Amino acid sequence: MLECAAFGDYVECMNKVASRHFGEIELNHGRDHYFVAKHELAGHPLELDLNITSHDHFDEAAMHKVDYRLRYLPELVDEVRQMIAEELDQEGTSPQEYLHFHCNAIKDEHLQKVFGVSDKRQLTNDVFLKALKLGHVGIFPGQPERYFVMDFTLGEHFTDEVLVASADQDGVVDDEILWES
Repeated sequence: MLECAAFGDYVECMNKVASRHFGEIELNHGRDHYFVAKHELAGHPLELDLNITSHDHFDEAAMHKVDYRLRYLPELVDEVRQMIAEELDQEGTSPQEYLHFHCNAIKDEHLQKVFGVSDKRQLTNDVFLKALKLGHVGIFPGQPERYFVMDFTLGEHFTDEVLVASADQDGVVDDEILWES
């Protein structure tokens, strides 16, 4: 017969799953959970957060799906960057407005730090795209249409505004990129 303490340890162990990105995660049993992890992508720091609501069915398979989908994050980022590049040439898009807002009002002392150039005339779309970094990924397993929410920034030290793209649970990127504060 199992002792209560040993049985309690066993049950607690069954309620957790190991994640490659988030470490040991408690499975959802009617409570909201929020887990944060630091990650590196293409040599740049990235914050990942896993958002599970009390209504989500979150089990071991769901956690493994999160880890599996994160393996394809570099491809998602490349796809979003391509979309941003295309929208920079289209009038009235969020990426174009974000570029104009941040490049037109930039002070000379920020040019080198943010964009790596010394003259405003050097601020091309390519320079802008190179400076734009993925800084945060929100993961929402209970929202299949907005499974990944990716925030691109020119740097926290420069702006708190981001370009936001989302992808569904199958890794299909939404065709709308938003500018948010």
